[in-house]
Amino acid sequence: MLALLFPGQGSQEVGMGRDVYEASAAAREVFEIADDALGFALSGLCFDGPEDSLVATEIQQPAILTVSIALHRALLEQVPELAPAYVAGHSLGEYSALVAAGAVDLADAVRLVNARGRFMQQAVPENAGAMAAVLGSSPDEVAAACREAAEATGEVVTPANFNSPQQTVIAGAATAVDVAIERVRERGAKRAVPLKVSAPFHCSLMAPAAEQLALEMKAISFRNASPPVVTNVEARPNAEASRIADLLERQVTAPVRFTEMVEQLASQGVDRFLEVGPGRVLSGLVARIQRRSARASFGALADLDEVRSFLLAAD
Repeated sequence: MLALLFPGQGSQEVGMGRDVYEASAAAREVFEIADDALGFALSGLCFDGPEDSLVATEIQQPAILTVSIALHRALLEQVPELAPAYVAGHSLGEYSALVAAGAVDLADAVRLVNARGRFMQQAVPENAGAMAAVLGSSPDEVAAACREAAEATGEVVTPANFNSPQQTVIAGAATAVDVAIERVRERGAKRAVPLKVSAPFHCSLMAPAAEQLALEMKAISFRNASPPVVTNVEARPNAEASRIADLLERQVTAPVRFTEMVEQLASQGVDRFLEVGPGRVLSGLVARIQRRSARASFGALADLDEVRSFLLAAD
């Protein structure tokens, strides 16, 4: 059984998507829709940069979504019988999953994540928030260290991404994150690495962004998802259109439960994971969560033969 996974922020690079744009009519249409929806040449920023523009949160989010969907539709051109049992995405990637599942129009999704990125950037003053990746420590140990740091500083710091059994990202006020890093190191973590991010995503400091996003979504028409989307907030499949807006609003302040998402997919019978989008981050995480699963990535046209073989091997 196959599931498609779509990446989140941090997987971007200048030049992404150019090859499928040049080779695939379906991919070109995706970029044209995105450019028209936003009113500027997002495609040009993907293909040519500059990098400092591409990494801006309000540009990075629609850029990664657009490239992911361009790759997905280019793949459908080549493998029209592609029929995953489930789709899922990491944070921003959940929007790509919803587009792939037919639950939201591409133009609406692109505009929505552009606004989402802007709201997230504005929610916390520059340099007031921070994030860090903790490696070689259990999620429980990381959560305990965050509680200690929050009590010591009186500020917010909580787990933000449960990426694998041995990798948890934390987010919050900059001072509290620094203290939490000290605490996890005292508890024996192998590494605790501050991340270069523009805001502390997936923590309660993002509440203003969640509220603004909820207002934006009132104008969006969601449809039932087919196949179901395993959500970040619940780590369970959802196909109901009526629940999507609430889940996306909650996702802004809630941790990404990626480990549980992959485990849930495995419990449903998924034993093959195909990452669709720039980078290979999610494939690497799946390898740490479900080591016996089969994995592949479609992040560029050069991957097509390998991906086609991966999909045909299941037949």
